[in-house]
Amino acid sequence: QVQLVESGGGLVQPGGSLRLSCAISVNIFSINAMGWYRQAPGKQRELVATITSGGVTNYADFVKGRFTISRDNAKNTVYLQMNSLKPEDTAVYYCAARPRGKLTYDYWGQGTQVTVSS
Repeated sequence: QVQLVESGGGLVQPGGSLRLSCAISVNIFSINAMGWYRQAPGKQRELVATITSGGVTNYADFVKGRFTISRDNAKNTVYLQMNSLKPEDTAVYYCAARPRGKLTYDYWGQGTQVTVSS
């Protein structure tokens, strides 16, 4: 069973930074891609950023230039560096994994709350 554990959420002021971490319980090379999603109250879950096993990244327009997704293969961990945070970034952030041979993100973490407020 694949497990993902997020950490690093919290309360930050507008303009501040946070780094989220997602540790995966299997060898990260067995995963085709990893992603970060978020869900704000009353809204649908939305894609934030993804990174493939080859290191190719993709970002939602609303985080381009502010967020950076990266991976540490030795630690089986994916990160989301979030800079210049805005109140509208407030949401529960989820880590997800897409297994090799699959087109969907089948494994999800429990989520970590990010609150941007003064």
